[in-house]
Amino acid sequence: MGRITARWFAQGGSHPHREAMQPEDLPHLPEQGGAQQLLRALPPDLFFAEPLFDALPDVVFFVKDAQARYVLVNKTLVARCGLREKSALLGRTPTDVFASRFGATYLAQDESVLSTGSEIHDQLELHLYPNRDPGWCLTHKIPLRDAGGRIIGLAGISRDLAMPDKKHPVYQRIAAAAHFIQEHYDQNVQFTELAALASLSVSQIERYFKKIFYLSPRQMLVKARLEAATRMLAGDTSITDVAIACGYHDHSAFSRQFKATVGVTPTEYREMLRKV
Repeated sequence: MGRITARWFAQGGSHPHREAMQPEDLPHLPEQGGAQQLLRALPPDLFFAEPLFDALPDVVFFVKDAQARYVLVNKTLVARCGLREKSALLGRTPTDVFASRFGATYLAQDESVLSTGSEIHDQLELHLYPNRDPGWCLTHKIPLRDAGGRIIGLAGISRDLAMPDKKHPVYQRIAAAAHFIQEHYDQNVQFTELAALASLSVSQIERYFKKIFYLSPRQMLVKARLEAATRMLAGDTSITDVAIACGYHDHSAFSRQFKATVGVTPTEYREMLRKV
């Protein structure tokens, strides 16, 4: 998508379509396997793959311009915003689409990518959909640059957290470590302890957790703690007591991690639940 996408942004197009692929846009690939022939035969529509993203119900896909405005989205994102048509999102920023507290967080994330060129990979996030159903996902965002290296937009996906791979040969051992996290999230879980429980090294525990659960042990611990926190926030337990019950002995640390993962502070999350 790189140079072709960049050309569209640089020209200020009103819709990311109808840009013919030029010879200079083709990467220098060997002729072996017909790579050059295939690229030359691709449709002139620079976002010809958009229907593929529309066919992925568990993946949110988007492209935004330098002002963090949507220029391309898939049907999954439209549906999860509670909208009917893609046109309802195009040209708008996250603060125009999401509840103000969530939108401001997403916009700040976009602005960081656009201003610094930093990439976001495997960012664990808890999204709250229009019907208030929570959903865990892993978010990736990358800057898009023109031929001169100037950042002119960003592209990203948010992928629903997949079910564990139970067919993996070491699933049972890793599942035992995961169960330990679920049962002891309120404690200071040591990864050496998890490794010993699974009869694996720390590096193996890290690797197999990613392969089987698509999360690192640390991400799974955060997920377990915040799942418990969101349940408790539906009641009247004080925020400080929620933090302690979920393994945080520092109220501010709990609030920072909660906001970084959920998009709002624990207090704001509780207020949102009470408005339902």
